[in-house]
Amino acid sequence: MNTMGRYIKVYTREPETGCYPAGLAYSVHMAYSTDRETFRPLNKNYGILFAEAEIREDNTIFPKGVKDPGIVVLENDCYGIVATRINESGDLDENCNEKFLLWKTEDFIEFEYVGPVEKSRLVSRQISDRVELSREVFETAVQYWSPVFQTGAEVAEYVEAKSARELCDVKATVVYSDGSVSLKKIDWETENIDFQMPGVYEIKGKICSEKYPFPLTKGYGDPVLFRWEGKWYYIATNDNKNAIGLYVREADTVKDLFAEDTKEHIILAKDESRQLIQTFWAPEFHIIGGELYILFAVSGKAWGPQCHMMKLKKGGHITDPDSWESPIRVRRMDGTFLAEGAITLDMTYIKTVRASYVVWSYREHIGTPLDSGSMLFIATVEEREPWKLTSDPVLLTRPLLGWENVEGTINNEGPYAFIHDSKVYLSYSGGSADSYTYAVGLLTALEEDDLLDIDSWKKRSTPVLSFYSVEGEYGPGHNSFYVNENGDLMIAYHGETAIDLHLRCDGIRRVHFRKGGVPDFGMSAEEDFSEALREITTKLIIK
Repeated sequence: MNTMGRYIKVYTREPETGCYPAGLAYSVHMAYSTDRETFRPLNKNYGILFAEAEIREDNTIFPKGVKDPGIVVLENDCYGIVATRINESGDLDENCNEKFLLWKTEDFIEFEYVGPVEKSRLVSRQISDRVELSREVFETAVQYWSPVFQTGAEVAEYVEAKSARELCDVKATVVYSDGSVSLKKIDWETENIDFQMPGVYEIKGKICSEKYPFPLTKGYGDPVLFRWEGKWYYIATNDNKNAIGLYVREADTVKDLFAEDTKEHIILAKDESRQLIQTFWAPEFHIIGGELYILFAVSGKAWGPQCHMMKLKKGGHITDPDSWESPIRVRRMDGTFLAEGAITLDMTYIKTVRASYVVWSYREHIGTPLDSGSMLFIATVEEREPWKLTSDPVLLTRPLLGWENVEGTINNEGPYAFIHDSKVYLSYSGGSADSYTYAVGLLTALEEDDLLDIDSWKKRSTPVLSFYSVEGEYGPGHNSFYVNENGDLMIAYHGETAIDLHLRCDGIRRVHFRKGGVPDFGMSAEEDFSEALREITTKLIIK
């Protein structure tokens, strides 16, 4: 093994009231060094490995944390991360006094949670808070847990085009610090080019980048953007209207959706006769079986949101309230409602090569000592009647990790999926929906697998988007995805503009795929595209 002073260290942090609570601080953090003494934090000093909570006999959650983490060298170039389990208060967990929590890893990127193991199993091995690594493992791990940013831009030395329109198809290859790339359009300076005159011309251009300021809107949560019949649409939970009614914006471009003079159309108003009274929450557009639906939650007179679906009539227009059929409450296989005595919300739809699925958030006894916390369930549906499950619900995830059940908020909610390279990426949110602790987690599975089989899914311990991801954006979460005209995958989300504010605001940015195809949801606009590298020059051949 070639080692030359490359070290990884593990540690925890002290809780800081109002900016880094115990649920985050009592987790395994990592740092790196090339001299064994001066360490720099990885993952921007946010936790990487979190202890799982206990589930009590009454189905409530007992949060846990860790302290005194260490690293142990195991067999076959494998490492173990060990830690003592503690309660959220910081006190030692007496039920785990003689055990370590153990994670195994070969690369300090992917971790396998083994669980509590007897300390006696590791008594013969040296445990330290740092370990020396091979160059390859060290550099790969440091790169993975560090921000990626643009380092250059390239275009072919010679390009051939017969017209300005054809030249628009020539794109720049933007290069990033990890070796990954993205293709971006170029605004070419063609004013002095005569495409009827053969020859070779030097031509300049500026790389285009779709950037959006944060916030785009104030007082909106759970944003969804959708393209339908040549127009763009925006729908969200409208906090400005106390979440009463469904409001839609329509425009020719995404940018125009957020112009000051863009009209909001109410397509579903409060209606006591149909028990559509409160909590018009988390509306989403989905095409199911060729039909356009809005999936959302709503309550009747008694508070308690429940999942509903509403279909656009044939030939109808999205902004016309009369173009929508009456909402239908989602039911189980036997025809009974999805939940009685509990709440259901945040339903989303996934279509794979194998089947159609819905995923939603479910919670029992909210606001009582028996609060189960919100958890995600999945079931199959048929496209012709997507409001009726065709399987029993399967529990997908509960808020057991410290970042999911932080400061008394116990949430797994807001699921939304995309499929890339035959893999299903299902994002979801944990923490408090209107606080700086809100964050986005990730579940992944192969598209060909049975998504009702819990073993098909892999849950990532570390959130992929948090208030540490992009400076000035607090509590990012409850996101959705869409593909823009350039073919880029975009993420829309809500967050706050300050750590102590509770006004939900919307933002948009590009999802970057790192080297190896790993999606990066937290690349800032500045990291994605540098204005200093915008100008580009090549030689144009006109035959």
